[in-house]
Amino acid sequence: MKIFIYILMAFAAGLLIYNATKVDYKAPFVGDSTVAVICVLAAGCAILLLWILQTSLAIKKNSKRY
Repeated sequence: MKIFIYILMAFAAGLLIYNATKVDYKAPFVGDSTVAVICVLAAGCAILLLWILQTSLAIKKNSKRY
């Protein structure tokens, strides 16, 4: 599971970097640049959610109660 999370994080980081290069910073909300901005935000959210999942799994592993 840990390796799968890292693979997904790397994929999301790749999408974030790719779409960041497609943004027109002079007019970020015009044309195709809008899609790139939305994809950058979505990839950032995916990385954040995967990081939260990884942290919660580590906490669960360290605090097993029976």
